[in-house]
Amino acid sequence: MSSHGRGHIALVGAGPGDPDLLTLRALARIRAADVILYDDLASGPVLEAARPDAELIAVGKRAGRPSHSQAEVTRQMIDHASAGKRVVRLKSGDPTLFGRADEEIAAARAAGIELEIVPGVTTATAAAAHVQVSLSKRVVARRVQMITGHDVDARLPDLDIAALADPEATTCVFMGKGTFAELVEKLIAHGMAADTPAAVIESLGTPATTVMRGTIAELAARLAAERPSGPCMILYGRALAEPAS
Repeated sequence: MSSHGRGHIALVGAGPGDPDLLTLRALARIRAADVILYDDLASGPVLEAARPDAELIAVGKRAGRPSHSQAEVTRQMIDHASAGKRVVRLKSGDPTLFGRADEEIAAARAAGIELEIVPGVTTATAAAAHVQVSLSKRVVARRVQMITGHDVDARLPDLDIAALADPEATTCVFMGKGTFAELVEKLIAHGMAADTPAAVIESLGTPATTVMRGTIAELAARLAAERPSGPCMILYGRALAEPAS
């Protein structure tokens, strides 16, 4: 607790779901927490580190499913901390990447509650490690860019297609399985080669992890046809080219 008798909030990155990828600081905050507000993708084995008497509250938000509003999640976080509790807001990947951390940071500051952000292994880098590629590559990929594949209405956001079609960049698409076909259509229309290599990593960090590799055109068609149920990280760019056998 803080010296003012108020609680404490830690926005903790749980990584892609494999507890082995938790940072030491993340593990310490989870073990010390009185209350853990956790997302769907940050549950499972990661929560086994919590104290037996800790209150575990599922607040996950998944497209197409009943879920808590961000306002309700933030209210619970502030209420528990205001009652003097050590609160962990547990997010998959890294809290500062497409996790709406900005809203929770602003709420904590407005309430005068002590806040800490504990970085996590982002799903993009964990996905690259899983398929054993380097997101950056001398001469081939001098830039790495991370984007979200859907807006608040689950549609493809208004994106800088010219930047995303840059052949010298590697792009990591979060939450884009439902809009990747539309994105690829725009990329190809903007001059990106249809045979640009790509990978889709589904349910990363769990025993159900699967990988699809191919070109952006091939994987866009597969995602549209197969509609995988698990969360997907999509990587594309020339750095994804598999070495010649």
